[in-house]
Amino acid sequence: MNSRRKFVQKLTVGLAGSVLPAEAFSALTRPAFTSDDFWENVRSSFPLTKDRVYFNNGTSGPNSQRVVDKVIAKTNEFSISGEYGSTNTAREKLAAFVKVKTEEISLTHNTTEGINIVAWGLPLQKGDEVILTMHEHVGNALPWLNRAKLHGIVLKTFLPAQTAAENIGIIQKLISPKTRVIAIPHITCTTGLVFPVKEIAAIAKSKGIFTAIDGAHGAGTFDLNLKDLGCDFYATSCHKWMLGPSGTGFLYVNEKHLDTLQAYWVGAYSDNGWDINTPSPSFQGYVATAHRYDYGSQSAALFAGAEESVKFLEEIGMAKIEERIKALATHLQKGLTGLGSKIQMLTPLEAKSRISMITFKIEGTDFKEFNTIAAKNKFRIRVVPESNLNAIRISTHIYNSFEEIDRFVALVKTLV
Repeated sequence: MNSRRKFVQKLTVGLAGSVLPAEAFSALTRPAFTSDDFWENVRSSFPLTKDRVYFNNGTSGPNSQRVVDKVIAKTNEFSISGEYGSTNTAREKLAAFVKVKTEEISLTHNTTEGINIVAWGLPLQKGDEVILTMHEHVGNALPWLNRAKLHGIVLKTFLPAQTAAENIGIIQKLISPKTRVIAIPHITCTTGLVFPVKEIAAIAKSKGIFTAIDGAHGAGTFDLNLKDLGCDFYATSCHKWMLGPSGTGFLYVNEKHLDTLQAYWVGAYSDNGWDINTPSPSFQGYVATAHRYDYGSQSAALFAGAEESVKFLEEIGMAKIEERIKALATHLQKGLTGLGSKIQMLTPLEAKSRISMITFKIEGTDFKEFNTIAAKNKFRIRVVPESNLNAIRISTHIYNSFEEIDRFVALVKTLV
């Protein structure tokens, strides 16, 4: 242990702000270094204040110093040179990150934008059915509610169950000859429930039903392979679990659906040729990629930051990150359930149905009151009024530690 600590100290000596450099990860990622030292140095890569604990990654993930520096450098580069840059390499990097073709990625500003592209672009008619949960984030609920209001599609909702098998069964029972889309979250924003998307997508495919996944909490949490997952569309943000800049996200559109998902908002780079300098203006159609859905100028600086965030995660290793995130959340769930009957655990206990967020209630303590107590004790958390849960949600990511979780459990213990 002493030799390992000395090695880590040598890696970080002389670094401004104790920020772990990219080249350090290649050495630290060997199994011998997956220790407390490793994760402490990952934590040192973030400029997060150390006088409080950040447990709200499910809302927004902090940027590592590398990402912050990249955005600033790219912004300065434009301001100095007047060259506004390109997002091409970011698109390629994001596609590789989720293991799909670059042509299947549309750059967006957030998950909600991607969901809107899908909700409005699919060829749905009055009476067509879309399956949703009763635990949707507003970003997945409103686009479908809006289309239902304006075009008469029918939304069929269900209350998520506690196990993967139960949720598969519920969805199968909801499917009818009129079902056209299953539009559910990969991970619910309410209780952190993980849906078995791969199995659900297979069922949908066998019946000619589209799967449109709200992946706000999936990218950067799982070692994600969208081809293996089998869904048709997957919308996500870079500013949550990917720890990238706010204002960056992407939409995966399976290439076989490019000519099915209609593009409505278009502009520069959406087209395959046009001419308006004639009495008979012409439009030659859409570019043969998902670039048709994002148009005009994108922020080269922000997407350079998103690209850097992917490099940061990959240098640590997504398999390792997924394991770490789940270990932290599991430790929290066990600590809370161990406090006795006054803790109502809302997050599933089934291992495959949870990963990064734990939601619970404390008997006799109002959730808003607890939020105030937590803030006074230097914990930044999120409460969950959605779906009338009136609960407490804790998100854990790679900059968190088991010691922080133990301190939080100790605080809850004073109230039970």
